[in-house]
Amino acid sequence: MTRRRALQTMEAAIMGLTGVPDGAGAGVAHAETRASFGEDGREEKRPPNVIVIVSDDNGSVDLGCYGASDLHTPHLDGLAARGVRFTQFYSAAPVCSASRAGILTGRAPMRTGLLGNSSSERNLPGGLPARETTLAQLFKHAGYTTACIGKWHLGYTPETMPSARGFDVQFGHMGGCIDSWSHFFYWSGPNVHDLYRDGKEIYAAGKLFADLIVNEAEKFVSANRDRPFFLYFAPNMPHYPLQPDPAWLRRFRDLPLPRRLYAGWMAMMDERVGALLAHLDRLGLREDTIVIYQSDHGHSTEERAFWGGGSAGPYRGAKFSLYEGGIRMPAIISWPSHLPEGAVRAQMAWGCDWLPTLLELCGLPPAGHTIDGKSIAAILHPAESPGPHETLIWAWADWNRPQWAVRHGEWKLLGRPWDTTKSNETKPEEGTRLYNLAQDIGEQTDLSAQHPHIASDLQARYDAWIAAIMQSRQD
Repeated sequence: MTRRRALQTMEAAIMGLTGVPDGAGAGVAHAETRASFGEDGREEKRPPNVIVIVSDDNGSVDLGCYGASDLHTPHLDGLAARGVRFTQFYSAAPVCSASRAGILTGRAPMRTGLLGNSSSERNLPGGLPARETTLAQLFKHAGYTTACIGKWHLGYTPETMPSARGFDVQFGHMGGCIDSWSHFFYWSGPNVHDLYRDGKEIYAAGKLFADLIVNEAEKFVSANRDRPFFLYFAPNMPHYPLQPDPAWLRRFRDLPLPRRLYAGWMAMMDERVGALLAHLDRLGLREDTIVIYQSDHGHSTEERAFWGGGSAGPYRGAKFSLYEGGIRMPAIISWPSHLPEGAVRAQMAWGCDWLPTLLELCGLPPAGHTIDGKSIAAILHPAESPGPHETLIWAWADWNRPQWAVRHGEWKLLGRPWDTTKSNETKPEEGTRLYNLAQDIGEQTDLSAQHPHIASDLQARYDAWIAAIMQSRQD
């Protein structure tokens, strides 16, 4: 089979999935072709593997490569050294579920209908609607084997769990967080045990969840070393409960609380990411694998996180906030020998961009349905390429009175802003605030009165965007 014919086969499978509205087409046959052959009979290089790593509550500047001098993240720093690091990369939302929906669908959370967090209790409705098409579905129908390992938090019913959303393999928890040793969700009684393999509850009490998911990921990679795979790897770190090993507590004993707990937990996550990357190296797969790293949103200032621990550096806000500290995230993409190494990009991008970018890098057809992400492949190489976004818009939390923000050039307008810098127990403020990020990265001085025409323009952009989304949901 020629390379062109193989790609045509993949295209036909994908268009059968994405060319139907509302994510229909789940019954398209799984493409069996794993490799193509040239006219001389020799096997051509297969499509690249893909690993998307999504950390949990990772502060905006909390990696060594982003300037954190009191943390230990050599493996993630090494990933940046062998890839491209972004300095103006945004999550799709300042909360877990909505942000992850943006990554997996390429669509703004408001468009998917998932504006906040999914339930962490069994069999309650909610989650990512079944009409939405996921990266896993796209890759699966292009001949990839797919796995979701780690945190899901996009639905806790049979029709919303990973096995129903395009993943061949699943291991991890369905809710927002778990104790790392008992694997129970513990916010309210009765406590809920939350550990699943392929949609079925399993038990592994006493085993560190971070080690369990690395072991599962390594087994998945080994089993699929000879065919293309897509791995969505989502550690429960540095999300609370902060449970670092005693050795890391001793390492960071001179840091104040809660920073030393957070630092130890970050170091443990970095170790596990390093173990997975080392496994790729042992199998000789590093140059055949695209690896992406992104935090889902900013660090937590919730009581369960001891009111902090992470850092947004110069930015205002944290988790739950559309100020920069809640949505401007560490983000890295690495594909040695194919993408630049040790590179930095300042163009504006966000989590919804990974879906179209990966389809392009893997030589697959673009999505055949409406998405909000745009491929950032062009800005990876060369550096001076303009970014794909002139404007980014966020809305979350409430259909009738959402919190929202518009970023356009150096200007940013927030509606009903919520500053969670010191605690998430504050309240959103009414009205709008306008900031010039080029002059005021900390978003301290509201310029609405000085520049009413700019505030009006950004408000109009938001109004038109939200009206178009609401109309599309009614059609």
